[in-house]
Amino acid sequence: MASQYLVTIDWGTSFLRAYLCELSKDAELRLIETQVGRGVSKCDGNFEQELLNCISSWIPQYGKLPVYMAGQISSSIGWQNTKYLPCPLAPKDIAFGGKSFSANGHDIYVLPGTSCEYPDQSFDVMRGEELQILGWMQLALAHETGKHILCLPGTHTKWVLVENGTIRLFKTAMTGELFDILSNSSVLIEEPNDNFDSKVFIEGAEYVLQGDAGDFSHDLFSVRTRQIQAQLTKQQATSYLSGILIGTDARAAQQSPYWEFDQVESIHIVGSIKLSKYFATVLGLMGYKSKTYDAKQTSLLGFASILKQRCLTNSTN
Repeated sequence: MASQYLVTIDWGTSFLRAYLCELSKDAELRLIETQVGRGVSKCDGNFEQELLNCISSWIPQYGKLPVYMAGQISSSIGWQNTKYLPCPLAPKDIAFGGKSFSANGHDIYVLPGTSCEYPDQSFDVMRGEELQILGWMQLALAHETGKHILCLPGTHTKWVLVENGTIRLFKTAMTGELFDILSNSSVLIEEPNDNFDSKVFIEGAEYVLQGDAGDFSHDLFSVRTRQIQAQLTKQQATSYLSGILIGTDARAAQQSPYWEFDQVESIHIVGSIKLSKYFATVLGLMGYKSKTYDAKQTSLLGFASILKQRCLTNSTN
């Protein structure tokens, strides 16, 4: 195929991130420009208009661009509700499991969601994070074989088992959302702030890691009692709470029978620089090595993986 231009979009609950890219004949993506718009929950259902507002400045030069979208835009609260594909899933399954439609002259493809079922018949789901997983697979040939554990920290942190190039299982922890709620709507934090104290963060994580499992609500209240005892200042409490929550998250993942942390060389963390550092610190306290990867880079590589699968199939038909 000839080189062409297109738009890839990670459209979550809070933000829309649109990337103008050039697609080479080898199905490699080169980022040209980025635009940010409103998330699914902030559009009042006017998704087509929000998309056009976001990409309109590119149309005069590049014309009616094809658009590839992932995230909550394909959920029940989004524009086009796509189904959840059950694990195990290979890149090709995700590349062709979504939905195609047109809007104002733009050809649009929306990726599907992903689901998994556990032996006890409980379920888990994700939308958007599968892009980062597919992108991580592209970073090294070693990622396409063997057993790997990924951590995708965020509002809803995902722990993912990848085996021989397929997504086998994953679990969600509401770590980021709990941090936001407890920081702004509880007695634990009187003065929310962004001044991170690494020493206090580690104290919070170690309090959880060295304590009894199953004491989560009691561990949380230590944020309050340590302030009363003058062991924490109001300004330090936010960092301590972060340590409690991430420590609890990582410990629960380690103790799950599905991951078997001791069978992998390191845990692969895909996320923002700040959150990835926090999780890597806690995993280090637990005695595990980790490697970190940029979420934006892996998302773009994930879109490239999708496009490569679709290009390869079209070229053989």
